[in-house]
Amino acid sequence: MLDMIIDQGIAQLVLNRPEKHNAFDEKVIAQFTQNLENVAKEKSIRVLQISARGKNFCAGADLHWMERMAAYDQAENLKDAGALGQLMHRLYSMPQPTIGMVQGAAYGGGVGLASCCDIVLATPDAKFCLSEVKLGLIPAVISPYVINALGPKRAQRLFLTAEIFSAEQARDWGLVDYIHPQDRLKEEADALSELLRKNGPMAIEKSKELVRNIANRPIDQNLIAETARYIADQRASPEAKSGLKAFFSKTKPEWIF
Repeated sequence: MLDMIIDQGIAQLVLNRPEKHNAFDEKVIAQFTQNLENVAKEKSIRVLQISARGKNFCAGADLHWMERMAAYDQAENLKDAGALGQLMHRLYSMPQPTIGMVQGAAYGGGVGLASCCDIVLATPDAKFCLSEVKLGLIPAVISPYVINALGPKRAQRLFLTAEIFSAEQARDWGLVDYIHPQDRLKEEADALSELLRKNGPMAIEKSKELVRNIANRPIDQNLIAETARYIADQRASPEAKSGLKAFFSKTKPEWIF
């Protein structure tokens, strides 16, 4: 259902259900989450790439899984939804930078995955849709990440209309960062991965944390003090000392291999 490849500090997590358009079910969610937990703990992994085999990136929830869910009681549905919520949060809060590669359709939870990635590449023909309302459902557990990526006003419209939007629209709206042809998608992701590998891994992790903790807060004395603590702590870290020493001695810092 998922393939994991690790090479030279770069992990590739590949959705591998092309016959199901890489749709989620409870088994995919559990395996995906466990793989993310394993990557998060592995300090030698510097970048995580998320991709999918076949024509489409991810069609969201598997239809047979949704049919089974319809027979669940409220407690079972809560547990099931919670598992998907944990998957999305684990991806969003990964210590390593994450790169999503979208081709074909990204519907429902597929949009959620893209919204959780730090950088998203898409093919020119990629199509996105928050289609839940067409089934009488709502995009609840993915909503914090989609709203963060698209903004509340646009996300609300897309939640309500379930309209399909293009890769170019997704780029204009902030969900997608770059558009590349299918045959260059992996090459471009690898180039970005090499760029990211040149940067301090702890500095990257703390930069991600910084954005999560600082965004949309009022700029007051508490925030000023908190950001001062961030940089003071990082300046005193072994990584920063190594990086500054390497810069002044014109050598490579210890994290570049």
